[in-house]
Amino acid sequence: MSQQYPLKEVKGDAVCFVPGSPLFSVLMEPASFCYPRLTFLRSPYGQFGASAASSQDLAPWPQRLVTQRWTRPVDESPPAAMSRNGYFFEESGYLKCDMDDGCETKEETGGEELFDAVNNTVVSGDSIRFFVNVNLEVPLNAADENESAGCVLLHTSRKYLKLKNFEEEVRAHRDLDGFLARASIILDETATSLDDVLREMLKHFAEDPENMEPSCNFEKIMSTLFTDSGTPREGNVHLLSDTIQGVTATVTGVQYQQSWLCIICTIKSLQRRHVCISRLERPQNWGENSCEVRFVILVLAPPKMKSTKTATEVGRTFATMFSDITFRQKLLETKTEEEFKEALVHQRHLLTVVNQRPSISDGHKSHGSKPLKLHEFLNVGKGISDDIARRFPVYALDFTDGIIGNNKAIGKYITTMIFLYFACLLPSIAFGSLNDENTGGVIDVQKTIVGQCIGGLLYALFSGQPLVVLLTTAPLALYINVIRGICDDYNLDFSAFYAWIGLWNSFFLVMYSLFNFSLLMKLFKRSTEEIIALFISITFVLDAFKGIIKVFKKYYYSGRTGDSYLEKAPTDAIPSLGINTTFLMNSSVSRSMSLENQTGTHDVHYGRETAVLSLMLMLGTLWLGHTLYQFKKSPYLHARVREILSDCALPISVLTFSAVGSYIFKEIEMSKFNYNPSESLFVLAPVQSLSIGSVMSAMGLGFLLSMLFFIEQNIVASLTNAPENRLVKGTAYHWDLLLVALINTGLSVFGLPWIHAAFPHSPMHVRALAYVEERVESGHIYETIVSVKETRLTSLVANFLVGLSLLLLPFPLQWIPKPVLYGLFLYIALTSIDGNQLFERVALLLKEQTAYPPTHYIRRVPQRKIHYFTGLQVLQLLILCGFGMSPLPYMKMIFPLIMIGMIPIRYNLLPRIIEAKYLDAMDAEH
Repeated sequence: MSQQYPLKEVKGDAVCFVPGSPLFSVLMEPASFCYPRLTFLRSPYGQFGASAASSQDLAPWPQRLVTQRWTRPVDESPPAAMSRNGYFFEESGYLKCDMDDGCETKEETGGEELFDAVNNTVVSGDSIRFFVNVNLEVPLNAADENESAGCVLLHTSRKYLKLKNFEEEVRAHRDLDGFLARASIILDETATSLDDVLREMLKHFAEDPENMEPSCNFEKIMSTLFTDSGTPREGNVHLLSDTIQGVTATVTGVQYQQSWLCIICTIKSLQRRHVCISRLERPQNWGENSCEVRFVILVLAPPKMKSTKTATEVGRTFATMFSDITFRQKLLETKTEEEFKEALVHQRHLLTVVNQRPSISDGHKSHGSKPLKLHEFLNVGKGISDDIARRFPVYALDFTDGIIGNNKAIGKYITTMIFLYFACLLPSIAFGSLNDENTGGVIDVQKTIVGQCIGGLLYALFSGQPLVVLLTTAPLALYINVIRGICDDYNLDFSAFYAWIGLWNSFFLVMYSLFNFSLLMKLFKRSTEEIIALFISITFVLDAFKGIIKVFKKYYYSGRTGDSYLEKAPTDAIPSLGINTTFLMNSSVSRSMSLENQTGTHDVHYGRETAVLSLMLMLGTLWLGHTLYQFKKSPYLHARVREILSDCALPISVLTFSAVGSYIFKEIEMSKFNYNPSESLFVLAPVQSLSIGSVMSAMGLGFLLSMLFFIEQNIVASLTNAPENRLVKGTAYHWDLLLVALINTGLSVFGLPWIHAAFPHSPMHVRALAYVEERVESGHIYETIVSVKETRLTSLVANFLVGLSLLLLPFPLQWIPKPVLYGLFLYIALTSIDGNQLFERVALLLKEQTAYPPTHYIRRVPQRKIHYFTGLQVLQLLILCGFGMSPLPYMKMIFPLIMIGMIPIRYNLLPRIIEAKYLDAMDAEH
């Protein structure tokens, strides 16, 4: 006879009911591969089996613990007296055990009645528990013939599925529309067994001309629906492979909705998805938690489907509708298929209305839903005072967190300091060298390092958000180049004109901070910020390629190509030029000899070898840095070692390939940055030497520069304070903007390069101080920040070390070849696109739909709208790049205005093309 045996599971424990045996509780230890000690519990009815009279019947049990054989090695003996078909249930499934031939099998049969009446309340509501029917009649002789035939492994997925949000998830409506277009509805099914009902549903598929599947074997589908797929035989577990059932968590446990059952299955031979709903004529009892089934929903789908179109997602749509008891009662009253469909449509409408709520239009700012008012800007200094009041109480904690207390993070601080030191020093060298070329040595590497040290230290000490990193950046280098060109055209003193532009810039920044202009950042949506962030990443890539192209033009395509070029040149080409080849060869030899005399012992090659080696150094720096950065995701070495290697990826790659270029291949000349020691680093600019007209023209340039500072500073601070970073000490947009203005005032009058918040260095700083977890959703791995150590110490020490690096000039810092710096730029650009939704959505255009990740915008926005929005963002990015990277110097000056112009585009133009609710969904965090 077939009998049900309920499973009672308690959180942390696995409880098994054994036919004709006492009730055992096996106390499980997490992540243990052995069975721990056993504890015997009395039956809820006070006795074990029909003949047991008291708890004294437990006495003989310990002597029988050693007679049972299990299928896995154990440290302690498992419970005895389990019949051959006993099951041991774990969190992820259950394990079927067999016994020694000599084990006692004599048990009271009256105990079977006991287990029918055991209460099936699940004490813990943490997981959905499914209960199965098990055929326990296995002939002993059959088991003796094949000892392993009685053991099977079964994995059952027990996870919660969220109810589908019909207001936000567009797929819910499309699933229902697709079903209504090809409705497969069976009313008043008379079959009583589950197998017969499913056969009738599949037969309905086969007979429906609209749902025909030419290459589909419905008998094979029928067998696939059950766990004993293809091998049904007596003694095997025969239960549904994949189901969805409604549950409600209560104080006493979990209550199941037993009147409906959703069965889902993935079939390779199917060409499209199929849904069939069957209403039974009478309630059927199909086992534990399915005692009065009236509705069966069968969902079949092919495996290669988009993540929002899988069988599970379709099943979730209909399961959400059937979870409403009022809706199920209404379906019972319908007489025809048309009434059934109308009830489905009405239920969809109700679910859409119930779930409607204000959408989160701005995920970055907690105050993003409030409209801006004029009086907020007229309340002078309120933003600054609020920032100070918010941050000052936790100022001391910025120095002690991670150093004092239980949660120390000294190791993480050290690796972050090393990373930040190189991340600040190397761009200072690169942009200092660029400024040296553009200004004729007025602003050089030495001054850039000094400005970085002073500005970085002041900001680390007094800023409201010390995780933001200040640097001189590529747009500032472009501005300095334009200013130098203006000075050359109008015969102006560069130092004085530069100082006045910087002073006007600081003046406007002070005004912005006093009148709370940072509130305007509410208008910058996530999509706009990501366009600007991706623009900055592109500038790093272009700077790297411009540098390597210069190297190739100088060493590969110039006339100084060495002997190898002459040897490979066509023999008939040289005489045609009227050139004496002997003279060329001799001059080449003499040049090589002169170089040998200059260097002492080695020939210095500076032809095509230099260009090729430069390319290898640049790409090698990128490869090693990115490989180490991703090393934390690999299974190699210890987790802490992987984390250290990942945090130190940048310095390791730079030092490695600097040694390769300057030591291993020292006979090949490499391009290095210029170093001209300054006589005095702190010389006041002659600001009084300019005329009034020149000072007023500097005001216009200073205003444009202030727009760049305002946008860059606030957007980088917004990306640093993004909700996914889980920072807890608060923001200080207004105060930090004022502090940047004051710092750049001093830098301007002494002729040092300007600095502002740098992307992607600031988010990378946060990432280096973060504790990260990996989570898997629908086969896609996501990294989630759990917490971040908010400290000032890393910025303080890193910028102090940058100042000490003046002692390393010119050597050994000049041993860092320029191609390594170009590789650094590529590394920064590549790592900065992690988490950039614009880049992810561009990548969707190159992926098949089955590889789409189950992100919030994939669920909430139609695919076509996503691609429209991505295309419009790319168009804005191209326009921004056209102005910011234009060869015309004056066009570069106005590209901050293009950034401001993106605000009306987002609010006025895009809603005319794409619905506002879809725009808000793509701008939301999750």
